[in-house]
Amino acid sequence: MQRSKINKKTLIEAIQTNVKMAIQEDIGNIDLSAQLIEAKSTAVAYVKAKESALIAGIPWFNATFLILDPKIKIKWLVKEGEIVKKNQRLCEVYGSAKSILSGERVALNFLQTLSSTSTITHQYVKAIANTHTGIFDTRKTIPGLRIAQKYAVAIGGGNNQRIGLFDQILIKENHITSAKKVDDLLSLALKYSKSKDIQIEVENLDQFKKFIELGFRNILLDNFNIKDLKKAVLLNKNIATLEASGNITLKNVKKIALTGVNRISLGALTKNIKAIDLSMKIETFKSL
Repeated sequence: MQRSKINKKTLIEAIQTNVKMAIQEDIGNIDLSAQLIEAKSTAVAYVKAKESALIAGIPWFNATFLILDPKIKIKWLVKEGEIVKKNQRLCEVYGSAKSILSGERVALNFLQTLSSTSTITHQYVKAIANTHTGIFDTRKTIPGLRIAQKYAVAIGGGNNQRIGLFDQILIKENHITSAKKVDDLLSLALKYSKSKDIQIEVENLDQFKKFIELGFRNILLDNFNIKDLKKAVLLNKNIATLEASGNITLKNVKKIALTGVNRISLGALTKNIKAIDLSMKIETFKSL
């Protein structure tokens, strides 16, 4: 099962774009607060976790300081994707005190936000362990952080689907309602898609039966209850890839996985997140 669809070039470009925009947003042309610190002052700072988490976002954290000041040195005490405990030290940052203070908030924002997505993803993956179902993300991401959050989902053990509307066709309820002729949807979709993996969303078993007969082989079962999910799996006879979505929580995700669906997709991985509580502290300070 594919973990990530994000290639290295796209990832590097996203990191640079995200960080530069965040620095401009927070610092602009000058960090007025940092002007209070002597230019030659140096410091050693450390970041610690104030709660347990699965860490993601180290590339964004590093890029923040390196863009601000290439002389900054960062020593990581944990790895990307590692589960850390409350009060555990994550990294140490060495260099200009002004640069460390200027980059602190931006770097932590990325690390705590992406660690939130990776942590909740890991919880869902763990909840359905030993089933044949995969956890997948959606397009319900924070604007501007699509690549970053999908990266974090993969770090947490989840799977990426389409990156956007440009790389895979998803036919939703409003597309079906707007179509002149529903029976032609698949043939039309194949004309515009480089892949035959066309996904269609259905809201009930009647729609499911219809689109299976029309030849769709990737079907999103939207807000199906457990009983109807089981019926869909039986009717499917392993013909199409079935994905359950809608009103899924950590309490019911295992039951949904045990119906036999291939995938479970959750917008909650990227939109209903609570940033992991992290802090940075200056440990030593030297004024030259």
